[in-house]
Amino acid sequence: MKNTSIELAREGVYLGRVWSPKAEGPSVVTLRDGVVFDITATKAPTVRDICEMPDPAAYVRHADGTALGALSDILSAPVGDATKVHFLSPVDLQAVKACGVTFASSMVERVIEERAAGDPKAAEQIRARVGEVIGDSLRNIEAGSEQAAKVKEALIAEGLWSQYLEVGIGPDAEVFSKAQVLSSVGPHADVGLHPSSSWNNPEPEIVLAVSAKGAIVGAMLGNDVNLRDIEGRSALLLSKAKDNNASCALGPMLRLFDDSYSLDDVRKAELDLTVTGTDGFVLKGHSSMAQISRDPEDLVAQTIGRHHQYPDGLVLFLGTLFAPTQDRDVPGEGFTHKIGDIVEISAAGLGTLRNTVRLSTDCAPWSFGTSHLMRNLAKRGLI
Repeated sequence: MKNTSIELAREGVYLGRVWSPKAEGPSVVTLRDGVVFDITATKAPTVRDICEMPDPAAYVRHADGTALGALSDILSAPVGDATKVHFLSPVDLQAVKACGVTFASSMVERVIEERAAGDPKAAEQIRARVGEVIGDSLRNIEAGSEQAAKVKEALIAEGLWSQYLEVGIGPDAEVFSKAQVLSSVGPHADVGLHPSSSWNNPEPEIVLAVSAKGAIVGAMLGNDVNLRDIEGRSALLLSKAKDNNASCALGPMLRLFDDSYSLDDVRKAELDLTVTGTDGFVLKGHSSMAQISRDPEDLVAQTIGRHHQYPDGLVLFLGTLFAPTQDRDVPGEGFTHKIGDIVEISAAGLGTLRNTVRLSTDCAPWSFGTSHLMRNLAKRGLI
């Protein structure tokens, strides 16, 4: 039986989107005492519009709304069924950006991927050698610091310097485009793997919502689905490794910052990951934001500013500590997804984001873009 719990905090101010059969398009919603309310209005027909307000949480808390049904009922509706109200990704017009290599452990795994050229069989031997040289020397390092520069010199001398270590401890963060506007999927949707990949994994992350002025207004969970073999072959294949049909999941809802939850809570957040396969395999993972090597505010500042504007705001994946090395089938080859895996990402206050793994070619095609949204909102008299 489908698990419809997403464990949202009662005191939180949550913002999301659902598909509305009546409107034949998306509606902006919030959660009040376990009931989903439609708060779509001419003043704020999109999530983007609310995130651009001076106090998004205050607006959502007091916005007029129409009850759509119990949270559990809407979560149990089949995703993609246009005749049923069901959850969508919480964001709409915002750009979807992501930061990579922001944690020491995942940084080392990226070096291993590069050295192994996407071959999981070679990764185990390289992992042992890199571990001998690097050890725990990167765990408490401040990216871009004088100490980081000394570590860089030592790694170059060992022949182990990498482009991944450059963005991990150098002055400049890795920031890339994860998904196209309106292409991300929400809770209980299928997430997609490119069919050419045979070594891949989920990446449990916290994702910030940022306004066009650079204000951080809230946070949610995200799965930055990653193709380790493709990215490992060449960093120039990052787009193919990261941006595919249904390869970006967000949700379950965006928690807006207020007195009950703030950026400081994000900095202390603990994320748990569970992957459950149809073969009975279970993978447990954990990511602690306390171990991030770049502060979230720094990552936002490197993404938006005088050097780069986002008129509709953006959402930003902060990276993950999690890098799976647990063997699934063949000793020494580590973890990779199988079709039908259930991925659950949880964090206190942000709920649980649950998705099922498919091939991107088998997931529902992305067919509702910006032009469709604008026409739908105009038809409804909202713009």
